[in-house]
Amino acid sequence: MSLLVKNIGTLVGIDESGRLRVEGKDMAEITTLENAWLLTDGERIKDYGTMDKCPSVEDCEVLDAKGGWLFPSFCDSHTHIVYAGSREQEFLDKINGLSYEEIAKRGGGILNSADRLHETSEDELYRQAMERVDEIIRMGTGLVEIKSGYGLTLEDELKILRVIRRIKQSSPIEVRATFLGAHAVGRAYKGRQADYVDHVCNDMIPAVAKEGLAEFVDVFCDKGFFTVEETAKIMETGAKYGLRAKIHANELAVSGGVEVGVEHKALSVDHLESMGDEQIEALRGTDTMPTMLPGCAFFLGITYPPARKMIDAGLAVALASDFNPGTAPSGNMRFVVSLASIKMKMTPAEAINAATMNSAAAMGESKNFGSITRGKVANFFITKSLPSLAYLPYAHQTPIIKCVVLKGKRVE
Repeated sequence: MSLLVKNIGTLVGIDESGRLRVEGKDMAEITTLENAWLLTDGERIKDYGTMDKCPSVEDCEVLDAKGGWLFPSFCDSHTHIVYAGSREQEFLDKINGLSYEEIAKRGGGILNSADRLHETSEDELYRQAMERVDEIIRMGTGLVEIKSGYGLTLEDELKILRVIRRIKQSSPIEVRATFLGAHAVGRAYKGRQADYVDHVCNDMIPAVAKEGLAEFVDVFCDKGFFTVEETAKIMETGAKYGLRAKIHANELAVSGGVEVGVEHKALSVDHLESMGDEQIEALRGTDTMPTMLPGCAFFLGITYPPARKMIDAGLAVALASDFNPGTAPSGNMRFVVSLASIKMKMTPAEAINAATMNSAAAMGESKNFGSITRGKVANFFITKSLPSLAYLPYAHQTPIIKCVVLKGKRVE
């Protein structure tokens, strides 16, 4: 059924240009329309305009925005939502002065989550994950990428990816799946990292591809994790099986992850807390989307990515939550937008573009998501009446979302 939203105070994020990303200085611009209406045709946006030309449509559900603002749904291109339990003990360890690397060396971090996941049934994993999925939907996210990576064995990596498939089938949110077997070296391969990489390439990737469980392959290419050469090998193997690369890069050090990602035409390189001029130059003129995860920097107390420098250099940048139990236990993309403005000096328009159109592009999905565009999927949320666009990142904890619509239907 069609849905007509009327009396929209401001319609935000209109884009009929046909572009797939917003770059450089153009990120500071976001098109809006005041006193507006929007009409869907089933799952997609059919039309919009000003209220003086609001159509009368038969057999149509009508939603009165009552002066509230309508935004395109957030697109979150980097999450680890399928995990077992929580890791607040490591939160205390951080408070007591241990670094992320020190916690990992003591058997914590990713390996801790892998141990818990191994003992958790698929049904229980699904139940826990759906609570998080429902939470991010209520906070405005309509398209999400979910990674494996807390299995680190063939059986457990497949278990995670099957849970992601169940989420795809049962939730109104649009989901993309990433195989991240190279998140860390599994315990059974301690001291044999090269053998584990061979296991990922020779056993895991073929099994994932056989069941059609993922669109992307990812590698944690960073200090203390996987090398540039190992990353290249995994990306090349993934490409043979139709899995496009998305890389964890430069979180802990300048690792070469950006350069190897660009070389292998990765869809995105994510984290980027450690970036120099050489890495920015390597991204210039490529289709690889630099994606920043300020929620991770916030939680770990580390340096934020140089967003201002990248935008001023003419790059497109994306934002994502990194929702995971160890380093970013929140999927609130509105808070991510706020951190981008507060900590990385991105304007509200830049941050919203990065969290919508560009984050959709970081999943290869900006043809269908990320803006208010005729023909795109009708994913949006309606807020209370706002004094300005800047109010969304400014009042980052004030409840403002009144209604969420995904694929043209209200989420109850």
